[in-house]
Amino acid sequence: MTRTILEIALPTPLHRTFDYLPPAGVRAADLPAGVRLQVPFGHRQVTGLLLRVKDSSDIEGRELKAALEVLDESPVVPAELLALTDWAAGYYFHPRGDALFHALPPKLRKGAPLALKQHQAWQLSDLGLGLASDGLKRSPRQLEAWQWLLANGRLAKSDLAASGLSRTALKALVDKGWATLVTLDTDTTAAPPAATGPTPNTGQQQAIDAINQSLGNFQPFLLDGITGSGKTEVYLRCIEQTLARREQALVLVPEIGLTPQTLARFRQRFGSRVASIHSGLSDGERLAAWAGARDGSVQVIIGTRSAVFTPFKQLGLVVIDEEHDSSFKQQEGFRYSARDVAVKRAQGLGIPVVLGSATPSIETRHNAEQGRYTPLHLPERAGEATTPGYRLIDLRGQALSEGFSDELLQATGATLTAGNQVLIFLNRRGFAPALICHQCGWVAECAHCDARMVVHLRKRQLRCHHCDTERPLPSQCPHCASRQLLGVGQGTERSEAFLAQHFPAYPVVRIDRDTTQRKGAMDKLLARVHAGKPTLLVGTQMLAKGHHFPRLSLAVITNMDAGFLSADFRGPEQAAQLLL
Repeated sequence: MTRTILEIALPTPLHRTFDYLPPAGVRAADLPAGVRLQVPFGHRQVTGLLLRVKDSSDIEGRELKAALEVLDESPVVPAELLALTDWAAGYYFHPRGDALFHALPPKLRKGAPLALKQHQAWQLSDLGLGLASDGLKRSPRQLEAWQWLLANGRLAKSDLAASGLSRTALKALVDKGWATLVTLDTDTTAAPPAATGPTPNTGQQQAIDAINQSLGNFQPFLLDGITGSGKTEVYLRCIEQTLARREQALVLVPEIGLTPQTLARFRQRFGSRVASIHSGLSDGERLAAWAGARDGSVQVIIGTRSAVFTPFKQLGLVVIDEEHDSSFKQQEGFRYSARDVAVKRAQGLGIPVVLGSATPSIETRHNAEQGRYTPLHLPERAGEATTPGYRLIDLRGQALSEGFSDELLQATGATLTAGNQVLIFLNRRGFAPALICHQCGWVAECAHCDARMVVHLRKRQLRCHHCDTERPLPSQCPHCASRQLLGVGQGTERSEAFLAQHFPAYPVVRIDRDTTQRKGAMDKLLARVHAGKPTLLVGTQMLAKGHHFPRLSLAVITNMDAGFLSADFRGPEQAAQLLL
């Protein structure tokens, strides 16, 4: 008698799939590809994903085990996404099961149920819309929530954490009758709000028309626009047309730090049907956004590289902002390029994909020159913005104070005195990149890799920035017991301390991975900058792209030679991209 076999993918490092019999009482013919099953694997139980039902097995001579339980009534991963991850696993030579589970939120990987809850949102009532702002002056958190709803229309419960608003304040508005909870529908038929952005210039309009004409067909575009040329407005206009076609959009951004401000701008245009997916969210928040895109209640997903594997009910447009950025490449585990996977996904779905950059990567520019991508150019800055000038400071023979020349400090002081802001860019976090014994020459090195430990003075720690190993900052040399330990080199923490001492009348805001670890920390730091007061910003590459600081009039790049003289063969290319 022919037995029915289930071919199941498991999250293992093995380049193979596994065969099981159906669970007791379950007809294999009723199981579609993409559902999860609980299966025995060695001495434990794991969650697997059904790939197909077949009638034979290569190990049929052995006794096959039966799966224990079917976890889903319908596929959690659609056929389109199964095919995409299958291609990615082969292209990047990674185990198929592990690649497939990379496309699932952490909760679903652990076997948690995919509960499709009703999507609810807060919005102002008629009474709340007529409320005067001074009616809440004694309740600042309620006033903040009221102003947010007045400006954005709705706030979905799943987006509460990203908004920074207080749940208690929103409940108080509901209790007073000024706001109400509404249930959102789960389709993409609602028309998006009317455009409220600036009028596109000629170059922007030509790009918008070209992309909109390709909706419904696969066409890769390179949107090559100088910094400040209005690429985001092009994205917004094209997404607006995509939503009008009852389709969804995926926007990939390189850094988590860029997600909140990008999210705010998109929500101003499209309301609460915008969600984000990135590693900074809780497991529950990621699952809610993932499920919302899958069932259609979320129309626009903004996320970092892992968001490329989000399932959509009807995806119609893919946008990759800052396509040249190395952050789109996963460097551990399942190593893949989200940019290239996104292009492949758009090809499979037959939809356009837009790669935007002021400094396109060499391979993308080559694809455009070879006719594989359609080039779109934005040569002018939007509005009245002008192109900045460059000034080179030759440090040879100059006396430096903590890495800063007198000329640079004078220019910084003059800018602050004029009421403007200064950005000091140093792509090296921590206090000093090395700790050295002045007596015997000992250098603090990581015990797990060959990297040197970085001094973090504020927390009295040594940290490895490659494997995240930490250990206390020693008070004496472990070799000669000398106490003459020196932090050598410059980091953002050291620059922050020096600048705060040199310019005591002005606040210094440091933005790097260390200061933005806590949830909402990035938003609070950026809010201080957007307040418009004369400020010194010190930070790493988190500050170097995608931000809009109206009062910033001087940008300083320290140690620029490090990029151009890097051992990385792409060092000069990346340094030039950073500079521009």
